[in-house]
Amino acid sequence: MSETAGVREVKSAARTVELLELLAARGDRPARLQELADGLGVPRSSMYALLQTLITRGWVRTDTTGSLYGIGIRTLLTGTGYLDSDPRVRLVRPYLDEASEALGETIHLARLDGTDVAYLATRESHEYLRTISRVGRRLPAHAGALGKALLAERPDADLPEGPYAPLTPNTRTTRDSLTADLAGIRARGHSIDREESVLGITGYGFALRYDTPAQDAISCSVPVARLTPEHEAEILAVMREIRTRIESATTGGTVNWR
Repeated sequence: MSETAGVREVKSAARTVELLELLAARGDRPARLQELADGLGVPRSSMYALLQTLITRGWVRTDTTGSLYGIGIRTLLTGTGYLDSDPRVRLVRPYLDEASEALGETIHLARLDGTDVAYLATRESHEYLRTISRVGRRLPAHAGALGKALLAERPDADLPEGPYAPLTPNTRTTRDSLTADLAGIRARGHSIDREESVLGITGYGFALRYDTPAQDAISCSVPVARLTPEHEAEILAVMREIRTRIESATTGGTVNWR
């Protein structure tokens, strides 16, 4: 049993969290009881009892037959509470609006979470609308502008050995190619994702250095079909200014979450 600061992990709480994370990771693919029991390595009877408890409290939902399980609405309410209570998200949101209005492109705010980035806020371009919101979703840090901007704030020794999973044919999948890219990011002060996470999309990422090392980053995504040298220069100028203003607006007195 693992320990944190001398406190023993509560097994039932850990199992509950693992179950919710497993269901969330499945997205629109509901799971059957046996799949969940096998996935977490627990007895079928124990998993059934846990599922029924969470269904009663709204954290898990089931279909009319009671044989399929998915993430419940309470997780959405909790996630919304996280966003509403986070002082950094509240600080950055108005600047995302400004950047979106100035550039007419999609603007993101994300936070590093292990080897991924989690999207905290998005302002979609009117020219390129996603059918699914990015907020609350995750992307491998090595594959996109946001993640690479944040990895560049850290020593290369912290990078996993690889190989890294490809999202497109352009994703950097080796440690050597990623470290070379991170060196370029440090030199110019921003990251570039040239169709590495989504084909047809180029992204520009900027770490927000109100924490050390930076935990949050903003980015601008633009379809390559609309990207010209002039528009790229405009994107970089606006996003640099927005980053500077966000960092300058940060004040003390907020809780330093870990």
